[in-house]
Amino acid sequence: MSFSFFKSSRPKTSSELVKAIRESLLALDSKTVAEVKALEKALEEVDKNILAMKQMLSGDGEVEPNMDQISQFTFEICKEDVFGLLVLKLPILGWEARKDLVHCWCILLKQMVGSSYCCAEYIENHPELLDFLVTSYDNKDVALTCGIMLRECIKHPTLAKYILESTSFELFFKFVELPNFDVASDAFSTFKDLLTKYPNVVSKFLKAHYEEFFEQYESLLTSKNYVTRRQSLKLLSEFLLESPNSHIMKRYITEVRYLKVMMTLLKDSSKNIQISSFHIFKVFVANPNKPLEIIQILAKNHEKLLELLHNLSVGRGGDDEQFEEERDLIIKEIKRISCLPNIAS
Repeated sequence: MSFSFFKSSRPKTSSELVKAIRESLLALDSKTVAEVKALEKALEEVDKNILAMKQMLSGDGEVEPNMDQISQFTFEICKEDVFGLLVLKLPILGWEARKDLVHCWCILLKQMVGSSYCCAEYIENHPELLDFLVTSYDNKDVALTCGIMLRECIKHPTLAKYILESTSFELFFKFVELPNFDVASDAFSTFKDLLTKYPNVVSKFLKAHYEEFFEQYESLLTSKNYVTRRQSLKLLSEFLLESPNSHIMKRYITEVRYLKVMMTLLKDSSKNIQISSFHIFKVFVANPNKPLEIIQILAKNHEKLLELLHNLSVGRGGDDEQFEEERDLIIKEIKRISCLPNIAS
């Protein structure tokens, strides 16, 4: 009598697992998806293989992951184009499989095979995957999953640079204002990473796309949504005041339209927005090389501005002393401008 059926099956090798994942993902074709029973069976197979991938990459609680095996698996999954399939089939997968896939994705993007990040290089050579992940913010079922995957990609400067320079980047101005709060917040987290992780990359991007970027950014600063206004204002301070962006800031603070935006935000009903806008407004005023147009606007509106600034305070928990010192200097400068002779209205 044979008792072989009691024996556990031999774990798949890296190559076998990659092949199994590939076949199970390819089985999710249009015909399978159209048939409920066939789809359920195909998804079960995918779930099983993605779980096996997770166990190979991070162990199963009893057996530690084998680093040589992980390196081989990482190489194979790119070589056989399975890495791309995992992205493209993502919307069809079930919740558990997507969760396991995100876990694996974060591990795989950190793996070095030889002297290179194999999966990051794969994505660099298949940038349409990044576009797919960005546009997936429009699909609320997978938006948060894709957000995590995108932010993992952005940890690699070449991938962040691609997204910034792609036409897909413009979609973030729409996604950060989506009605679904969780999705909008996640999109803003990705947007923030893109604009703050690599200041030198961002500086070159802003220099090349100054007009269109800040025109679109203005729409966020003037949004009817309080959260959008507050987050965008705070983010603007972060990346505009980075030293590699000093030339961008110098240009920004010579533009009348953006001074007017800050003056409007100084009147916002939110104390937080008033304070945040002050920290950008003060740079316009303190600029020793203010264009005549900026001086004229400040002179024309000096009474209202002085009233706003006199009533402005950081409130509890803030650094009152530094804020008041800066505010008093700005008040003094606006008073000086208002007394200048021959300033046309």
